[in-house]
Amino acid sequence: MAEAQGTPPEAVKGGIVAYLNVEGAQKAGEFYRKAFGAELVHVYPPDDKGRTMHVHVHINGNSLMLSDPYPEHGAGYVPAAGFSLMQPVCDVDTAWQRAVDAGCTGNMKPEDMFWGNRYAQAKDPFGIQWAFVGPKAAGR
Repeated sequence: MAEAQGTPPEAVKGGIVAYLNVEGAQKAGEFYRKAFGAELVHVYPPDDKGRTMHVHVHINGNSLMLSDPYPEHGAGYVPAAGFSLMQPVCDVDTAWQRAVDAGCTGNMKPEDMFWGNRYAQAKDPFGIQWAFVGPKAAGR
């Protein structure tokens, strides 16, 4: 992810932006490229302890921010719980399979839901739950 270091910050996309505190922010940004087609926007260089203060990626037309834990600044690591990040996609099966193939744990396979969409969930190696929602596929 070194190619974006030192670049000026880009405009933030989206109305609400998730800022995730994960163990290994740069690694998460790289993983999100493979799993979700993320585009790296900006990375601050790691500090002397190897922590990254800020990683900015675009996923599915929106910004997502990542940081390593900085407990000395009140931002210690807390495992993710009680939320998911949802991606509206055209093809839930393909998006979910890409995430699983990249290393996510598929904990809910794609299926047609009672509310009329196709839906699936997977957890990434950093503990973040991702949901995929889209139209039912023709013929299902």
